[in-house]
Amino acid sequence: MSDYRGRFAPSPTGPLHAGSMVAALASWLDARAHRGAWLVRIEDVDTPRCVPGADRIILDQLAACGLVPDEPPVWQSARGPLYRQALDGLVAAGLAYPCGCTRSDIARALAASGASKPRHGELVYPGTCRNGLHGKPPRAVRFHADGPEIRWTDRRLGEQHQHVAEAVGDFVLHRADGLWAYQLAVVVDDHLQGITDVVRGEDLADNTPRQILLQHALGYATPRYLHTPLVRDAAGEKLSKQTGATAVDVADPLAVLKAAGAPLGIGADGATVGEWLAAAVTAWRT
Repeated sequence: MSDYRGRFAPSPTGPLHAGSMVAALASWLDARAHRGAWLVRIEDVDTPRCVPGADRIILDQLAACGLVPDEPPVWQSARGPLYRQALDGLVAAGLAYPCGCTRSDIARALAASGASKPRHGELVYPGTCRNGLHGKPPRAVRFHADGPEIRWTDRRLGEQHQHVAEAVGDFVLHRADGLWAYQLAVVVDDHLQGITDVVRGEDLADNTPRQILLQHALGYATPRYLHTPLVRDAAGEKLSKQTGATAVDVADPLAVLKAAGAPLGIGADGATVGEWLAAAVTAWRT
């Protein structure tokens, strides 16, 4: 087995649908093609959105399709002390700071500066609390996003770049509701689990520069990234649980795998799940 370590990290907001199955299969194929390890991490830090029992359903769906992790799955909800240690280090180094701003505060500050254009529905934080809370009680903790433009090469999308301070602003690491932000949790987990390659859906590519910034700040290595094609509905929208995507029916796992392989360009043959997966690994290598 090589030093390659990959992972599939679903959020248990419902069962896997056709789009998330593509990401699961791609991550498994890439690990197997590199003769590496494949892990599953349940990303359940956003507890209000999690559906009870969805984590077990996801694991059962994967197993039915022959996608079994090489190590026991981990749940982010049990890893809070690890995130706290990383956050405390960033605060101590002056790379993160408490923020007392509400969304209304941010909107007003942006409007006053004439820079109120939202980005994907989110307001670019203007840095109001960088130099103190100005009498406001602390609500969240943000990362100080100053620095050069982040450049990286995606294994599918090619050369990418983003100036995080301009495109996103100082982003949240610990939320006002007391929950850990995805950006911090995923970076800490990828490091502690020794992940060398992140294979995930293209909708998450925009997160990569923030995660690279955090990796640099924490002294972590940066994995290789590969973002897979999105599966879209009849209206051209990204297939997701939020848009009513239905759960994949693993009563016919071979059909599920073939459907997931199609957007990846995998046209493997096989009469059984095992045969199809073996052929798909060969196809992925080429």
